[in-house]
Amino acid sequence: MWLTLIGLVIPLGLDTFAVAAALGMAGVGARDRTRVSLIFTAFEAGMPLVGFFAGNLAGRAAGNAADYLAIAILIGLGLFMLRPQDDDDEMRVSLLARTRGLAVLGLGLSISIDELAIGFTIGLLHFPVLVILVLIGAQTFIVTQLGIRLGQRIGERIREGAERLAGVALAVLGVVLLAEKLFH
Repeated sequence: MWLTLIGLVIPLGLDTFAVAAALGMAGVGARDRTRVSLIFTAFEAGMPLVGFFAGNLAGRAAGNAADYLAIAILIGLGLFMLRPQDDDDEMRVSLLARTRGLAVLGLGLSISIDELAIGFTIGLLHFPVLVILVLIGAQTFIVTQLGIRLGQRIGERIREGAERLAGVALAVLGVVLLAEKLFH
């Protein structure tokens, strides 16, 4: 189970790092670095909770098919993360410039949709939600700090590679869970 939990959390960190690096390339100051890290952490640790409750309800309704539904969502999320996202990054950078008031909600939602899907998956699979929330929150704060600080030093190609690696990792995890379910 711990390997599966790590397999769920690490790719989310890669995606967060990629977004934070894009923001770092845009020139986030030291004062904004902590604020942005806290915003990212709040949204990325909160969204799985929303997804968890929805996944739990769907799991009860889906019955025995819940495991397969969770695996399909995980593979779908991984494939979704492989698509080019150039426009998304530009929107996030422009939102960062206005991270006061309602713009904060837009920025937070734009970076936490994948966590909503992960929360839905953990609800379907009945994983320990508190452990996952703590892991996601801790990794989000750390990788956001690193991403912003290193953002000015890394190139666009490396940042895009991190996003794609996250997508591949989630899709592979879904395939591994499917194989385990089918052959176990």
